[in-house]
Amino acid sequence: MRAEKVEQTWRLSPGSQYQRQSRAIIASCYDYRDGDRQAWHSHEQAQFVYTVRGVLRVVTPTGMWTLGPHRGLWIAPRIGHELWATGAVSMHSVYFEPEASPWPSAGCKVLAISPLLRELVAAMIEDKKVDPERRAALITPLLLKEMLDAPEATEGGLPLPQDRRLRQICESLLSEPANGDSLGTWGDRAGASERTLARLFRDETGLTFGQWRQQLRLVEAVSLLAQGTAVATIANQLGYTNSSAFITMFKRTMGETPQRYLR
Repeated sequence: MRAEKVEQTWRLSPGSQYQRQSRAIIASCYDYRDGDRQAWHSHEQAQFVYTVRGVLRVVTPTGMWTLGPHRGLWIAPRIGHELWATGAVSMHSVYFEPEASPWPSAGCKVLAISPLLRELVAAMIEDKKVDPERRAALITPLLLKEMLDAPEATEGGLPLPQDRRLRQICESLLSEPANGDSLGTWGDRAGASERTLARLFRDETGLTFGQWRQQLRLVEAVSLLAQGTAVATIANQLGYTNSSAFITMFKRTMGETPQRYLR
């Protein structure tokens, strides 16, 4: 028996069967109010999500992504996740049966959303409301090509470690991103040496402690910008000495100033 067949079998409860969609690719739209949360769940199909309004935070066991304008997240089948809305959110979601999936990937990745990709998904959603088969056969090949050609984006994602001590540190920083304590100070609290924690951060997240904290602040900045928070206020809340230091970090990482990024 093939590996993927074995995996599917043990994940299904006795007597249950895989429930296919009515079509290999289906697009839907959802609206959320500020602060809405879609509790922990998973799908048998792969899922691609992005927002046309507002900012969406997606949390999985191994990472957290904050999706601002022009960014979408590919979520492989059966990955547990939950969604958090920042501001009023309008989300588009595309579900893929295995044979229609553009990637065999078992993880998550962020893609840049092109105007054409956005319109193709919107057209599939409209067709679903009117006539599911009207243009689906024409849209699907171009949709898959646009997704395969879409560049991956590195910003907006925050890897989450599994080690208990690192989790303790990261959870504290998530609630207080402006905290500037050294890794040695965190080590005293967590009961581990600075060297051990530094090695674990690199092994489990692929980032140094300093890089992880900066990425956290960047993710928080995108969320605050979407809520209309002033740049000076964001800089202060995230521990930067002034607005210029924050804008420099943001532009170096995102390629644009905060104001241009949102537009």
